[in-house]
Amino acid sequence: MSLAQVHYTSAAPGDEGTAGRFTAVGPGVSGALLAEIEPLLRHELPDGVADRPSDGELRSLPQSFTYAALSDGSRLVSRSAPVRDTGTGAGPGVRFHAHAVHLPPGVPLPGNRLPVEAWRSPHWVAVTPGGAIPDPLTLPPGPTAVSEGLDDFAVSRGPWLAAVLADLRRASEPTEPGGRPVVLVERQCADVARWLGLASVTLPRESAERLTFTTYTRRPGSSAARVVGVLPEDAEAARAAGLRVHVCAGQPPSSGGTDDAWAATAARVWRSRSPELFREARELPGEPFAAGPLAVTALCAGIALGPDERAAAAGWAADRPYALDAKRTGQLVEALTSPGIDDRTGPEFDAAGRLFGALEGRCPAPVTAPLAAMLVTEAVRGGNGSLELPRRDAFVGPEGAAVAERLAPEILTELSDAAGSRSVARTVQLLRVARLLGVDGTDALPEVVDRLAPALLAEAAGEGTATPDFAPALLELLDEQFEVRTALLGALDRIAPQDPGAVARFLERVALPFTGTQALPHLRMCAEVPGAMATLGGDRAAVWHRVLRAAGLSPFAEPLVLRTAVGLVWEDRAPTVEEARLLLDAATSDSHRAAGTWARLVDAALGAPAAAPSAAGTPVGPSAASTDEAAALAHDLLRGFPGEIGGRERAGLLLLDLVRELRTGAPEPGWAETVRTLCAQAEPVEPALRERAHAALVERLLAPDRPGAELYDFVHGDDGELIAAYDRTARSETVRTRLRTQPAYAADCFTVWTAHPHAGEIWPPVAAALLDEVLRPAVRAMSAEDVGEVEATVGRTGSSGRAEAFRTWNRSSTLGRLGRRIVGRVRRG
Repeated sequence: MSLAQVHYTSAAPGDEGTAGRFTAVGPGVSGALLAEIEPLLRHELPDGVADRPSDGELRSLPQSFTYAALSDGSRLVSRSAPVRDTGTGAGPGVRFHAHAVHLPPGVPLPGNRLPVEAWRSPHWVAVTPGGAIPDPLTLPPGPTAVSEGLDDFAVSRGPWLAAVLADLRRASEPTEPGGRPVVLVERQCADVARWLGLASVTLPRESAERLTFTTYTRRPGSSAARVVGVLPEDAEAARAAGLRVHVCAGQPPSSGGTDDAWAATAARVWRSRSPELFREARELPGEPFAAGPLAVTALCAGIALGPDERAAAAGWAADRPYALDAKRTGQLVEALTSPGIDDRTGPEFDAAGRLFGALEGRCPAPVTAPLAAMLVTEAVRGGNGSLELPRRDAFVGPEGAAVAERLAPEILTELSDAAGSRSVARTVQLLRVARLLGVDGTDALPEVVDRLAPALLAEAAGEGTATPDFAPALLELLDEQFEVRTALLGALDRIAPQDPGAVARFLERVALPFTGTQALPHLRMCAEVPGAMATLGGDRAAVWHRVLRAAGLSPFAEPLVLRTAVGLVWEDRAPTVEEARLLLDAATSDSHRAAGTWARLVDAALGAPAAAPSAAGTPVGPSAASTDEAAALAHDLLRGFPGEIGGRERAGLLLLDLVRELRTGAPEPGWAETVRTLCAQAEPVEPALRERAHAALVERLLAPDRPGAELYDFVHGDDGELIAAYDRTARSETVRTRLRTQPAYAADCFTVWTAHPHAGEIWPPVAAALLDEVLRPAVRAMSAEDVGEVEATVGRTGSSGRAEAFRTWNRSSTLGRLGRRIVGRVRRG
């Protein structure tokens, strides 16, 4: 099939207003297409071109070789070259001539060639022919000139190779038209064509065909091609346009690397002068630009790769263990395990571990033994705790014995190092490798486990609420090694009473296998508590009973189960008084003493809330029962743990015990002083406890049967806090009601509140205020008979002078009322 050819030349001198003109157009190329083609054929010379260049200077000027996709689906391959102006005008001595070939939609290049292969075709012409000329795309058979020397060119461009190939790959993707081009900066346009030649060999054919390009332009920002070449002087303009620019004509970049493993592998293949490997790699299964097939092919050919590329090869082969024959499998394993490699990474080892797992059992042991040896060596020396270790039978035979002999001393030394700081994953990995290689670590196991158990809790707590990273390997270790499982579970069970909450949270995230014959009472309790809490809700007493039953041991036989159960149910708070009474009655004082839970009972007693006083001087309200229970609990705790309770806790419990005696019995004399002393010894005393002690004291001092000596000591003690508590209680509705309804009580209060006018500085004004603001309104509300009874009682219990004082005090009150009535009547009149 004959392809239409088009010729275009720059404007002749005197053709103002035009950039050029078509001088020949083949059949089938419409005017609309010519309008689209014309901008592609224009050629702008670089700055500084001589008016009359020599032949050598003319040949050194850039030529643009272009492959473009047109709007109707057709394509255009063209070359625009500078030519000498043979005219006689005064214009510049250089013009350009463009020769193009139009490819209709769906029509391939002759010989199914790629466009870049026509770069050096001998049939491109620089003048408009007078007759038919050979199609420049009809190339002679065999490699074309552009393919020659690609190996040398790739080696010379080694620092840029990987990054440029990565961008050319991205540029060849089937993206929307109008994407930003990749800019290649070279001093010679032929080198840009060589880059495209590299791409045509490296990329799959469909990708290479999408790679539109021009080897030279002065305006890369406006180009529709996917790859453009510019001279060094135009590189800055390309950067300013925000394009991806590779300056391949200057100093090599400080870092020519890329995170594209496929491109990095392709660059190494080119530098090894082995482009035939690209064709071999494309025959392997996988995505077109997956690094795995190319990396496997390169490694099997003896090409050294980096860690990311080796990881890609191992990962690909692990996913397709049947894709390679026995020979190439052996070559791949040999390349991956080469002793000369010293830059292996964690992901590479992980991929190698997966490869070993895929090949084990499918390949002879001598093939996979180097992988197994490499993996366990890395596990011991590299500290990679995430490795998928081989099975134990991978080391049967001389290979296993050699690895064990080499690594056993290192494993035992590290496991026995008590001063070393090892992560859980590291310890687990060493224990697993030790078993794998048959290393006897029996002597070191107890100490190793004693250090491992608390480390499990600490690391798990540091990772929040997620499953710890070390959990899968730990569970595999416990499944593999019965003696380690037994020792570790026993160590955790011994730790649990010290911090049962931490152990319970750990067991929620790591399901340890302790369903065997070991007793493990504390671990079983820790495992039971989440379900008990979810089922029984806020009933902590019921939760405690259920958790204690899960232990399978009585607290009388094993007191520490008390500590674990209490720590699980009341981890961050004290029990209530009622709950503390339940705990105290559930075991003997000896059991609580051995478990240390008596301290929780003390906290419950001291933290009980205060209660309001009643008319009879006893506490009432929702906390009254707990208050009385707290005082009774304090009494029992002082009796049950006399040698354990001391300091401020003992003083606080003695205060509570005094409250009990003040309300129910006859405490030792010196109540006020005892309260003051115990409060000082209990500092910092809980506010509710101080309030309870003060309330109990003043309630008793306000009772009719209080000893006079105690009242005297209280009044003359001049204690501001106690007197303020007395004042508050005396003003309560309870006391006011008693004053209005009990003349004898009113008489007693009158006597007390007038008997000590000079007792310090705090009491007299308080007593005077109580007489005027509390007793006077109560007496006013009494009947005449009750007032007379108050007066008589004051006289009987005091003296005639005291009775006269009451009459005077009461008369002043009456006169005051009478005077106010008279004034009111006068005002109304």
